Amino acid sequence: MVETHNLMTNINQSLGMDSDPPFHETYKTLFAVTKPLNNDWLAAVMAVEELELPSIDLTWLSLESPEKERCKNDIARAANEWGFFQVVNHGISRDVLEKMRDEQVKVFKQPFQHKCREDKFMNVSAGSYRWGTPTATCLRQLSWSEAFHIPMTDISSLGDTSIFSSSSLHQFATEVASLAQKLAEILAEKSGKKSTFFQENSLPSTCYLRLNRYPPCPIPLFGLMPHTDSDFLTVLYQDQVGGLQLVKDGKWVAVKPNPEALFINIGDLFQAWSNDCYKSVQHCAVTNPTKERFSVAYFFCPSYDTVIESCSGDKPSVYRRFSFKEYRQQVQEDVQNYGYKIGLPRFLV
Repeated sequence: MVETHNLMTNINQSLGMDSDPPFHETYKTLFAVTKPLNNDWLAAVMAVEELELPSIDLTWLSLESPEKERCKNDIARAANEWGFFQVVNHGISRDVLEKMRDEQVKVFKQPFQHKCREDKFMNVSAGSYRWGTPTATCLRQLSWSEAFHIPMTDISSLGDTSIFSSSSLHQFATEVASLAQKLAEILAEKSGKKSTFFQENSLPSTCYLRLNRYPPCPIPLFGLMPHTDSDFLTVLYQDQVGGLQLVKDGKWVAVKPNPEALFINIGDLFQAWSNDCYKSVQHCAVTNPTKERFSVAYFFCPSYDTVIESCSGDKPSVYRRFSFKEYRQQVQEDVQNYGYKIGLPRFLV
C-alpha cells in the first residue's frame, strides 16, 4: 500500500487535476487501484539499451551505379534485418520540417475543449482528435498521448478558418508522400516485385498524417502501446526527446534520436506483399518524466480494394490473398473481441 500511496502522491503533485488532456481526472480510478508496478512490464517499457538505427544517405540515389545500387541494397537490407531504418539527406528541407513542428506545437497548445471539437475549431473531420485509451482497464493499457489523424484529402481542403496552417501541412505532407513513394518503389524492385504497384494503388484518400504529442508523465507508461503498423510503410519525423522503442532480436531496444534523419518502418502490408522479405516489427513510444515529446507520422496506405498477394519468385506464398479492406475489418474485429490486434497471423496460408 505504501507504493500505491507514493504513486498517487507523485501523480497528484506532477499533474494536478487540470492537466491537458485531463488524464488524471479521467483515469483516476486506474491510478487508485494500481498495485506496485510489475517488473516484467517495467523491463518492456524501460529498454536498457539504446541503439542507432541503420543510417542511409539518400544522396547516393542521385549518383550513377554502383553507388546508387549500393544505396538501394542498403535500404532493402535494413528493411529485412531491422524493419526500421533512418534516412539522411532525404530532400525535405530543415525549413519545411521546422514549420511543421511549429504548427504541431501551436495546435496541441489549444485548450482541450477546442481540440475535442475539432470539426468546429480545427476544421478537420470529426473524430480526428484522439487521446488516452477509453477501453483501458489498467495502467499497462493506457496510452499517455494525444493525436490528430488527418487524411491527406482533409489537408488539401483546409480553409482559412482552420487553426491549422494549410500551407505548412500541405508542403510537409506532399514532400513526405513523395519520399514514401520513392522508398516503396526501391523496396519493390529489390524484392523482385512490380515497382509501379504503389503508384497504381496508393491514394491520398487512404494515406494520412498522425500528429502526436506525449505529455510528461511522472511514472513510466506507454505513450503509444506496442503495435505494428497496418500500412505499407511509415515515415516518422520526431524531436530529440526520445521514446521510440522497437523489438530487435527478441528484445526491446530504445532508438537513438537523430536531428538530421527521418525514420522509416515497414508495415504489415509490405511484409505480406514482399512474402516476408521485409519485416513489420513491434514498436512503441514511452513517456518522459519531465519533457513533452512531439512526432508526426505519414502512413503510406493503399485503397481499400487493393489486393495484397504474397508471392516472390519460386518461394511459396506465406499469406493468402486479401484486400486492405478485409485486413482493416479483421483488425477492428479482433481489437473489439480480444482487446488487441492479431494482424498478419490471421492471413497465413
